[in-house]
Amino acid sequence: MTSEITTPVALAKMDPVFGQLSFDNHEQIVFCHDKDTGLKAIIGIHNTVMGPALGGTRMWNYANEWEALNDVLRLSRGMTYKSAITGLNLGGGKAVIIGDSKKDKTPEMITRFGEFVNSLSGKYITAEDVGTTTEDMDRIHKVTKFVTGISEEIGGSGNPSPVTAYGVYMGMKAAAKYQFGSEKLDGKKVLVQGTGHVGETLISYLTQEGAEVFVSDIHQDKMENMVAKYGAKIFTGADLYAADVDIYSPCALGATINDETIHKIKAKVIAGAANNQLAVEAVHGQILRERGIAYAPDFLINAGGIINVYGEIVKYDKAEAMRRTENIYNTTLEIFNFADVNNMTTQQAAMQIAQNRIDQRKKENANK
Repeated sequence: MTSEITTPVALAKMDPVFGQLSFDNHEQIVFCHDKDTGLKAIIGIHNTVMGPALGGTRMWNYANEWEALNDVLRLSRGMTYKSAITGLNLGGGKAVIIGDSKKDKTPEMITRFGEFVNSLSGKYITAEDVGTTTEDMDRIHKVTKFVTGISEEIGGSGNPSPVTAYGVYMGMKAAAKYQFGSEKLDGKKVLVQGTGHVGETLISYLTQEGAEVFVSDIHQDKMENMVAKYGAKIFTGADLYAADVDIYSPCALGATINDETIHKIKAKVIAGAANNQLAVEAVHGQILRERGIAYAPDFLINAGGIINVYGEIVKYDKAEAMRRTENIYNTTLEIFNFADVNNMTTQQAAMQIAQNRIDQRKKENANK
């Protein structure tokens, strides 16, 4: 017989799901495991009041299962409010697969994951995210119809990244209009952190308009590619959060606006594609407001991707997806104005408007 001692850190996690702030009344959490393929995945279904929970599947080499669980909880919650603020009849969900997508991912693993998605009978609809591709979604499509972002050749909307980038671009222009008095970005210094599919397309839009773009990425070759293709500049300073730029655009992973970085930020606008940019929404959103930094809520301006794949469900084309995504500009300005009138942060304003729509739908559903 062995005796195990519970550490203080472990004790703090004795309520690893229901006791977490990020749990936020999730309806369902599904743990998926398959020994043969090595699949370890978690599906988070936050809310289905507005419709089925749609959200991408992220494959990431998490340090531990706890980190993966916290990520899927935060991401699925964000999808609920993203769909609501954008006016889509969708709930919020997300999935994560634990592993290195470049080393661990196999066709068999992705197929098995698709079978788990299918077992939920449409309560959760998946799509691509960091570490997964359109090809993966096509493979999942072979075992379930509850998937979006499949290839255009088989009736899908294809890679959602370009539409996501367009929405971020629209949100950034709206934030610039609010903060600087003009939506024009020519001459503005913009730091884009993360040069993946979304970041690259955003860089393309920015350089076409004449912005001075600085890039930061953990991969040197990607940054050099941005220099060669778009004339961007590699950020070489000691601390990118203290960069002397007009706009900071986080387009990699979340929580980059935190206790260590927030007081360094010199940019007057924050508008990027990354999810959950504020490490602690209430605290860091308020500090940004007090410092006079215009923050465009991430779950609003990065909604182009979900607008794009929603077209596969309700049957509208790419042109309509782009038209709906362009409206992110107007919604972003409305959020800034609502926040000013009601003396709150832009994050709080966006959340309140989204929650109001969810509450209204809940009443309507109850009266049916």
